[in-house]
Amino acid sequence: MGRPAPISPEPQTAGVETAGVLVDAERRRGRGALTKRSGRYETERREETDDGWGSLESLEALKTTIHVEKPRSIITRNDSPDISFDRSINPYRGCEHGCVYCFARPTHAYMGFSPGLDFETEIFVKEGAAQLLERELSAQNYTPKVIAIGTNTDPYQPSEKRHRVMRSVLETLARAKHPVAIVTKSALVLRDLDLLSDMARQGLAKVAFSVTTLDPRLARIMEPRAATPARRLDAMEALAAAGVPVAVMAAPIIPTINDDEIEAILARAHAAGAREAGYILLRLPLEVRDLFSEWLVQHFPDKARHALSLVRSTRGGKTYDATFGKRMTGEGPYAWMIGRRFEVAAKRLGFSQTTAKLRTDLFEPPRRGPQQLALF
Repeated sequence: MGRPAPISPEPQTAGVETAGVLVDAERRRGRGALTKRSGRYETERREETDDGWGSLESLEALKTTIHVEKPRSIITRNDSPDISFDRSINPYRGCEHGCVYCFARPTHAYMGFSPGLDFETEIFVKEGAAQLLERELSAQNYTPKVIAIGTNTDPYQPSEKRHRVMRSVLETLARAKHPVAIVTKSALVLRDLDLLSDMARQGLAKVAFSVTTLDPRLARIMEPRAATPARRLDAMEALAAAGVPVAVMAAPIIPTINDDEIEAILARAHAAGAREAGYILLRLPLEVRDLFSEWLVQHFPDKARHALSLVRSTRGGKTYDATFGKRMTGEGPYAWMIGRRFEVAAKRLGFSQTTAKLRTDLFEPPRRGPQQLALF
């Protein structure tokens, strides 16, 4: 394998270097990223170039392509000290929602695809996820703890309507009485209200919604194929009315773009039934930095320089710091101000100061095949 393609130097001005010619706006309509910026493992950089005959104008709009992935395991383990779970499931790789700021974009580089537009259009479906999960839950040494779903890519993205991987995973967890915590931006979660409400009655399920903005126009360009803010709030209300514990994540907080909405987002979410809340300051790891920067320059040229300056002020002069304990909230005066505003608003509205615990004592390991009767 050749040497990884270098990530460009830290952008210092609003005139961020891009990967080349932007993909035509009509071709990428409904997508978040602007380019197919090459991943860090690529030894070559590819870009679309007009040959002088107007050939780019004849290209079709970008379509979603589905790839079948057959993983050997489905539960991912982690030991990060600054997150509350040690295991998760991601039914899909890549996400059609197209959130330009998504910190999961760099994972597409491992597949030889661009973390830019490929991340939104080349979607990997994990076939047989429910069967793998049943096998892993049946292992003799398995100890139940909350499984988080949606921490990387959204399990209720548009492809789920057809492939129903998340539904099958949730059915397996429900049969095993296994606790699950879901994060989503999609109202499609209401399709599974039958399972979630029953699990919630047993203390086995809760759902968090990421709400980045209440402005549908901003949401459209920032997270183009996710549910509108209004539909997310409606879904919160429906889940809460059915007895499912609901949380809101004001995430990510983006300097100069949505940082003025913290209090309004929390107020609307609380009115919709959310009783837990959290926030995350914008994270720009690896390729996300340049993808987000070129998006910022394209859509908010008058704010780009200031926004990137504020981001660097929270990351020790860089656009990202992966240090545990700092990567979610940053540091410095601006980050401190965001944290205090969130805390004051959450307390005033009556959000819980503690996280509701889900039960693990009800767990019943799935039975695979005929079981030999015990003698005693």
